[in-house]
Amino acid sequence: MRRSRSTPPWLSLSLLFVLFFALPLTGLVWRATTDGNVGDALTSSRTLEALRLSLATATLTTVLAVVLSTPLAYLLASRPNAASRLLATLLELPLVLPPAVAGIALLTAFGRMGILGTPLAEAGVSLSFTTAAVVMAQLFVAAPYFLRAAYGGFASTDPRFEAVAATLGLSPWRVFRDVALPLARPALVGGVILCWARALGELGATLLFAGSLPGRTQTMPLAIISAFESPDGLAGAVSISVVLLAFAAVLLVALNWLARARGPYG
Repeated sequence: MRRSRSTPPWLSLSLLFVLFFALPLTGLVWRATTDGNVGDALTSSRTLEALRLSLATATLTTVLAVVLSTPLAYLLASRPNAASRLLATLLELPLVLPPAVAGIALLTAFGRMGILGTPLAEAGVSLSFTTAAVVMAQLFVAAPYFLRAAYGGFASTDPRFEAVAATLGLSPWRVFRDVALPLARPALVGGVILCWARALGELGATLLFAGSLPGRTQTMPLAIISAFESPDGLAGAVSISVVLLAFAAVLLVALNWLARARGPYG
């Protein structure tokens, strides 16, 4: 007699988990298609301004995170002691902070009544409720994703490669550039993707620190909230959400394809 093949329980749970993610996204696309407002949302000047601002600030945030975090991650990974672990924990704290707490923290530091509020005001600088505040909010909550990935990538590389390069006469800068960076590249690329995606979807800290000013600080997530509170209600919010979903999906697929195409040492 043939043994009947039944679906393993773990496979059923995996399929249910996939459905848990697939159904909301399918429902979003279905609702947008049914309402027929996607075209209007895509051509709306307010949506296009929010999309442009989101893409520009998320990209700038990611560039800043890479430039500022990569040397720091390498330094922390190459000196595994109690002080470096404590500093890494401090820098990764925004990962577990609620976005509202991150926004309040930024206000208490850089707002008009914050720690640096008076010195900045005397210098004629106002950061809160500006486009710069959007980038600062995104950097505060998104940079730790890249830092964590970069730290893990540098920490997992074999230090003997760097030691051999140093004995061959390479300067510390060339050891970092020609040995450490290529070895940690897969982790760095993954960190870039996570950082950019987190910055693109940032809402809470941006709302509290930068506000929701159309054309100035209103990113796509904030535009969705604004549309949801408008007379169009859910229909308008769904249409803008699908636009953001499409752009995010295309860009993430492109980044993943680029990472695979270039290979681990490309």
